[in-house]
Amino acid sequence: MNSSIEGVRLRYRQVRAHTLSLTSTLSAEDQCIQSMPDASPAKWHLGHTTWFFEAMLLRPHAAAYRVFDPAFHYLFNSYYEALGPRQPRPRRGMLSRPGLDVVLAYRQHVDDAMQAWMSGLDADAWSAVLPTIVLGLQHEQQHQELILTDILHALSCNPLLPAYRGEAPEGDDSRKGAAEQAWSDGLLPGDSGVEMQPRAPRWLERGGAMAEAGHDGNGFAFDNETPRHPVWLQPYAMADRLVSCGEYLAFMEDGGYSRPELWLSEGWATVQSEAWKAPIYWLQPDDPRLAGRPLASAWQVFGLQGVQPLNPDAPVSNLSFYEACAYAEWARARLPTEFEWEDCCEKEGLPQAFGHVWQWTRSAYAPYPGFRPLAGPAAEYNGKFMVGQQVLRGSSIATPDSHSRITYRNFFPPAARWQFTGLRLARDL
Repeated sequence: MNSSIEGVRLRYRQVRAHTLSLTSTLSAEDQCIQSMPDASPAKWHLGHTTWFFEAMLLRPHAAAYRVFDPAFHYLFNSYYEALGPRQPRPRRGMLSRPGLDVVLAYRQHVDDAMQAWMSGLDADAWSAVLPTIVLGLQHEQQHQELILTDILHALSCNPLLPAYRGEAPEGDDSRKGAAEQAWSDGLLPGDSGVEMQPRAPRWLERGGAMAEAGHDGNGFAFDNETPRHPVWLQPYAMADRLVSCGEYLAFMEDGGYSRPELWLSEGWATVQSEAWKAPIYWLQPDDPRLAGRPLASAWQVFGLQGVQPLNPDAPVSNLSFYEACAYAEWARARLPTEFEWEDCCEKEGLPQAFGHVWQWTRSAYAPYPGFRPLAGPAAEYNGKFMVGQQVLRGSSIATPDSHSRITYRNFFPPAARWQFTGLRLARDL
């Protein structure tokens, strides 16, 4: 990214416009829904990403800035203890007020103030605040993905199963990202129309060696991607493609959800308590919500484009870590570690690494040796979540194109499956 003031001001406008484009097809009612505690309403995402620039930059650094509404500091804080109390996350859906029009006015107020403030900074002041501005833009891109995953879950709870009807959004990049291409092609989540070959995977073999993992300092990275450090890798092989829906269906038809020997203990307990029988958005033909639809007598999948026939060649999506592990056990393989994934991606140019589904790894989300969080309030950004989470690598169809990189460490709890998450296989040599 061009780090000049004019370059960053332009990038700021692009990222902020892209967020609005993602919500442009949603009604005010759509944007107030919170379908579960782990998801947030689209309107809250619009407010929170705006709050970040106000709380982290304008309030502490712009002397002439006037707060839009003091109550918003409470309403749209997410988890920053150092910045004060906040609306509890499970109750964000209770914020019927402020209305969507007020939240959009808040965005415009902060955007105007940010542009004016950035244009008046001298070189020293610019150098001091640039890292936080860039962090704010990367943070907003994370929430762009969450807007899509959260609204998909919300719409899946509607008995009408309405489509999001995402069109190719404008304003993010001059390049057309994987998500935009998928939407314009009318494809399902996880299906970018590239390399969907119904063939057995080829295995990319790597001998045991010392490798380097982590970000090298060239360009932006979150603090959890650092520092770069050596890791020893035993000989391994990595599948050259993602696991497909057809392959996962074979696992299901072989009793995958009823065979405890395939599952981790916590995973099996979750299968029993939640009555999992299939990935979260798969629909059997006799599902009453499909009544009256001219569909074939086969599995259907609910995605951003609504209900579509299951594509057996598309990468399977919206799996929990537990489901990914069970499938890998059934396939007599395993999930890769995050370091194997990174090593193979750097050395082999791993196919389908980006723009399809996030890929679960067998690595717990933990700090790298020598990790230090960012200074100030942003210290709470990543480090305090390093417990009870699993690392995912790659990116999904909902990830902005410029937000992907080999060293990115996404993380979620093992039962989460409302994200565009899938898997590829690895095995020991």
